[in-house]
Amino acid sequence: MADFTLTSEPPLKGFDHSFGDTRLHAPADLAIVSIALPLGAEDAALKAIKSAFDADLPAPGHSVMGKDDTRLVRLGPDQAFAIFTRATPDAEPHVQSLLKGAAYTTDQTDVWSGLVLEGPLARTALERICPIDLHPDAFAEGAAARTVMEHLGVLILRTGPTAYLLLSASSSAGSFLHAVETSLLNVT
Repeated sequence: MADFTLTSEPPLKGFDHSFGDTRLHAPADLAIVSIALPLGAEDAALKAIKSAFDADLPAPGHSVMGKDDTRLVRLGPDQAFAIFTRATPDAEPHVQSLLKGAAYTTDQTDVWSGLVLEGPLARTALERICPIDLHPDAFAEGAAARTVMEHLGVLILRTGPTAYLLLSASSSAGSFLHAVETSLLNVT
């Protein structure tokens, strides 16, 4: 019997392209862990999150940066994502050990495909394919929303003045990249 090992890789690994001063790239070693607050033990879970990441879990639709460059994204009343850089395939046990069992965790790393879009044309390109209002008055830094871009479900986070983290299903990573890249080409 052949001796081999399978190694997972992000579907957009290594993608990095600039459109003038605007850059679209797949972040390296992106780890995503979902955090669910247990019914009846929400306060203990929130305290554990504060202790683990040195940040309060934000209100739904918002994100904050915690220690070790972990972005906490509140998706709903009892659900959040911890998004961070981790080169080893142990993101969920890492987060679970930080939370000391106070919340339910699930590794979502391979489920999502990520793109970072940053630069002066980022918002203009996204406005062509995203039906939500991305004006800074409506979608401030730290904002997060589930939406649709073209025909794909996307989680969009505003991470800086002209920077966005976009997450979509890894099963349609090629279509996701094509949609964002085509929109960028149309505004350059």
